[in-house]
Amino acid sequence: MSIKAFAAKIFAKIVHHQTQKWAQDPVATQQKVFNELLTAAEDTAFGKNHDFENIKTYEDFAKQVPIRDYEELRPYVDRVVRGEADVLWPGKPLYFAKTSGTTSGAKYIPLTKESMPFHIEAARNAILSYVHETGKADFVDGKMIFLQGSPVLEEKNGIKLGRLSGIVAHFVPKYLQKNRMPSWETNCIEDWETKVDAIVEETFHEKMSVISGIPSWVQMYFEKLQQKGNKPVGELFKDFHLFIYGGVNYEPYRAKFENLIGRKVDAIELFPASEGFFAYQDSQKEKGMLLLLNSGIFYEFVKAEEFFTAHPKRYTIGEVELNTNYVLIISTNAGLWAYNIGDTVQFTSLQPYRVIVSGRIKHYISAFGEHVIGKEVENALQEAMENTNVRVNEFTVAPQINPAEGLPYHEWFIEFESEPENMVSFALAIDNAMRKQNTYYDDLIAGNVLRTVVITGVTKNGFQDYMKSIGKLGGQNKLPRLSNDRKIADLLKVK
Repeated sequence: MSIKAFAAKIFAKIVHHQTQKWAQDPVATQQKVFNELLTAAEDTAFGKNHDFENIKTYEDFAKQVPIRDYEELRPYVDRVVRGEADVLWPGKPLYFAKTSGTTSGAKYIPLTKESMPFHIEAARNAILSYVHETGKADFVDGKMIFLQGSPVLEEKNGIKLGRLSGIVAHFVPKYLQKNRMPSWETNCIEDWETKVDAIVEETFHEKMSVISGIPSWVQMYFEKLQQKGNKPVGELFKDFHLFIYGGVNYEPYRAKFENLIGRKVDAIELFPASEGFFAYQDSQKEKGMLLLLNSGIFYEFVKAEEFFTAHPKRYTIGEVELNTNYVLIISTNAGLWAYNIGDTVQFTSLQPYRVIVSGRIKHYISAFGEHVIGKEVENALQEAMENTNVRVNEFTVAPQINPAEGLPYHEWFIEFESEPENMVSFALAIDNAMRKQNTYYDDLIAGNVLRTVVITGVTKNGFQDYMKSIGKLGGQNKLPRLSNDRKIADLLKVK
């Protein structure tokens, strides 16, 4: 064992004990974060407008600070972007993470000197949790690749801005710099397809041990490696044993990845966003990701089914229940207050608090009152694929409200790597899995309001072509699993 691997094991043990300390006292941990946030922001413009000085309890906070999304918080954010200090958080941000919004155009999410370290620390601790649990540390001696956005930053009124993954690239610890790939020059390539080609050339002969990125874009990298080497990725990279991912559920990709790699590898799921690093998979044995309760983020939760009512109840960490779909609301040390990030989560454990990402509050299908969420369609596809040779590259689902004939239905657009022998039976398997999960959907099928699922094949690379056509190929961009309309469906190239 190398000195670096030995040191990683010792560090992993220390971090594990630190994590256990706050995880075993979750309510007090969150109360401490809550108090620190309010005290720090008391003299900001937002703090004065919402009377932070006189907020003594969480109930006071819930009364005085309404839930907002980006558009509703934007008047404050625009002041920060213009260069004004002490608006949402003391001083000015270190960076803006620039993201593309569906309704807001460009969104500027502040990153402060207080919030930035937690993005780095959480990613590090996710790996150290894996080391502590499994005892595996030799991978630290190999090469590691992080498929991410360009680290080239712009500047706006004296504040640097870029994609979160590009900003984070500036904070890679020194002890990882020699192992990290791709090169800075390659990472700066803006065109995603050109960048992936360059990464393939750089890494092809290296001893890669860790590969990280959003599954859909890592898949493109793996496919190009396989084409160049004419062998599975696992044979090209014999030391590759750890895949780190975030952004989307890995399960729909797992069969395809294992085929591309040629064997199974361990995986760690992360839940990062521009607004904060919320959770990471702390165990290879337990379902879900550990919710980070001591990372400068105060969490609230609203039941998804109540979210669009006039006054939905807001829950804190000590009030949540298992297997309930919650909209995630955050207040952070970057100056976001009762902020709706758009993600929904479900708790898989309350000791400690672990979550899975169940979807997006705006990405659902309820054209007929069925309330279908992302987790349900992903589970249904996974169940239908079990014990088959079917492999799927990508998929999305949309309602067909006005078919040319017959009853309306849910249309599944799937790009198959390996198609089912009987498409009708496969569609029925998906439909049955959906009916078991969602009683509303089951009632609509049983009542002849909807017909069973219809599968439409998408041409090879059809989803990549779609993402390219809307300027969102690569990086942190993700294809929505669900739409309540046909905007995506109508732009896909189908067979």
